[in-house]
Amino acid sequence: MSDPGLGGGVPHVLDNPALASLTGPHAHFAERRGRVLRYPVDVSPWLALPAEPDADDWADLAALAGPGAEVPLPGFRGRVPADWEITFRVEGVQLVDDGVVAAPDAEAVRLGAADVPEMLDLVERTRPGPFLPRTIELGTYLGIRRGGALVAMAGERLRPPGWTEISAVCTDPALRGEGLATRLILAVAHGIRERGETPFLHTGARNTHAIRLYESLGFRLRRRTAFLAARAPERLADGREAVPVS
Repeated sequence: MSDPGLGGGVPHVLDNPALASLTGPHAHFAERRGRVLRYPVDVSPWLALPAEPDADDWADLAALAGPGAEVPLPGFRGRVPADWEITFRVEGVQLVDDGVVAAPDAEAVRLGAADVPEMLDLVERTRPGPFLPRTIELGTYLGIRRGGALVAMAGERLRPPGWTEISAVCTDPALRGEGLATRLILAVAHGIRERGETPFLHTGARNTHAIRLYESLGFRLRRRTAFLAARAPERLADGREAVPVS
């Protein structure tokens, strides 16, 4: 596959994947104010700032969130204004398909709206990252059941043009070590490839076990990123109130 790196200084859609998603295949989810876009808060915490946000962009983000609200900024590597308080920061990595042997799985079933309560319960017990009541609307989610109970799942989240992110990979602690996550990753990747797109994913930089697994499956590190959150100011630096959008 071609190298989706940063060579030549030309921006790539994976440099700002939420922006590429919300102005592309996921545009129908976009809530916009000025140049700032976000998913509905019950769909995904990802939001999209311009590559180099200015004071008006931060004001628009504050208006979207509301004064004093905590705003997730996954993937943002720029400078947060002084009147915004950083409340959370974890270093992360972005990995891309570099020869994944994708394959369907006979035991994997497609999950739907009726499965969301079980999915939320599994996420609560395993903490793979954000999965919200409407996250399932972002793409295909596959699960494996044992004795009727959902014990593992994985699915699709961000969709920059030509790419789809694999997310919410989790397995019931009682069944870890059986390779269920691997099988689901390969099955989700197969569905992505069938559409002519390329899988990618994110994880924490300190999650070395997951990184080793992904690399063993044929993913490679593309770039380092960060997952952070910041609290919007009650009043903007120029004196304007951060009036929320109605």
